[in-house]
Amino acid sequence: METQIGITEENRAAVAMILCRILADEYVLHTKTRNAHWNVEGNDFYNKHLFFEQQYNQMDDIVDSVAERIRTLGHYAPGTLKSFLDLTHLSETKSHENTSIGFIKELLSDHESIIIYLRENSDRLASELKDYRTSNFITSLLETHEKMAWMLRAHLK
Repeated sequence: METQIGITEENRAAVAMILCRILADEYVLHTKTRNAHWNVEGNDFYNKHLFFEQQYNQMDDIVDSVAERIRTLGHYAPGTLKSFLDLTHLSETKSHENTSIGFIKELLSDHESIIIYLRENSDRLASELKDYRTSNFITSLLETHEKMAWMLRAHLK
């Protein structure tokens, strides 16, 4: 059955593509945050182990909500590792030792990259594609990522 929500099929397809890229970024960042949780080492292991766990739990909720928004628009969410890696603009390559500072810097960079992408697309979703709901949705994601980035950045002071 065709989705009739007051947004043209062409615009819904464009919105879904933006959301698929966001979903891929979120999934990759979620995986990288879990990796930090599992593999962090050093004298601050326990605290950072718990900190990364809090962050990946937040990421898990984000991943699910983005996929559900895609489905709400009448499109299918990507759900394979290959599709996520094809769609993401994040790198899955790790370029540091398993220290908390190394993981924090990498995760912070990824959050900031997602923040920029969300900010770039927020206005487009509302003004050009006429999907104010998705624009509001990604604005809330933007707020969440800004707070998560702040928490990471605070560890670097």
